[in-house]
Amino acid sequence: MEEWSPPSSPSLVVRSPRQTVSLLRNRHPWRESRSPPTSTSTSLAGGPKLSEVYGFVGSITTVIATTVYLVWAYMPERCLRSLGITYYPSRYWALAVPSFVIVATALCMVVYVGFNFLATPPPTSFNTIFDEYSRERTMFDPANANATGEEEEVERPIEPISDISIDQINSLMRDFCGS
Repeated sequence: MEEWSPPSSPSLVVRSPRQTVSLLRNRHPWRESRSPPTSTSTSLAGGPKLSEVYGFVGSITTVIATTVYLVWAYMPERCLRSLGITYYPSRYWALAVPSFVIVATALCMVVYVGFNFLATPPPTSFNTIFDEYSRERTMFDPANANATGEEEEVERPIEPISDISIDQINSLMRDFCGS
């Protein structure tokens, strides 16, 4: 049996997000799956995914642990003894552990916000204007895009994320406050 490979058609080359959307709109039913139809399902032949097994075992374990905790925390002592359960931790821990977890979570949130405040440069620092990760804005040039000689309508690509220069911000603020 030969292995399936995607067609090397130039019409399937995606150059912009808009082309991706148009390809999705114009797809055909026979292109729904990447592999050719076979008599046996390939997902069943390899067995279940490991993440699915871990998720299933984790969910069952969580349900069992929650049930055991609630039975231990709320059942009277005489009912537990009648079931043959005589060794269990003090009921003090039924309240102490959840309250410890809640306080520890709240404290972690406060410490996280505090570390973010410490890592933030002061407003007078030049690092709030630009740093080593700053990107200058690139402008789309339709003359270069149509240099291939094709008479198709040139699609404007979505501009990449970039920083606005301080000159542009100052002129926008000056125009806004001057109005």
